[in-house]
Amino acid sequence: MADEITSVFAALAHPTRRQILQDLKSGELAAGEIAARFASTAPTISRHLAALRTAGLVTERRDGNRIFYSLVPERLALSVGDFLSAVCPEQMVLRETRKRVTR
Repeated sequence: MADEITSVFAALAHPTRRQILQDLKSGELAAGEIAARFASTAPTISRHLAALRTAGLVTERRDGNRIFYSLVPERLALSVGDFLSAVCPEQMVLRETRKRVTR
């Protein structure tokens, strides 16, 4: 479990990877579409995508010679949520309080 959380936080450490996750929240994107959004080279973006895939934050689907990536939001939510619950149990109470206030 600790190694899984470590890989998630290592993946989240880089701003390019965080941006890729934000870009994927709207839906699946081809690797080329993702790479086109950045000034980095395609191999660099490929390494970022591999780190996200290894951490379980994205999945890939091949269609011919194209690779499509999708966000795995539950993996991100559970990993970060588990960590926050362990180090800051009050966050669960705060979350419930916010839900009640916004209703």
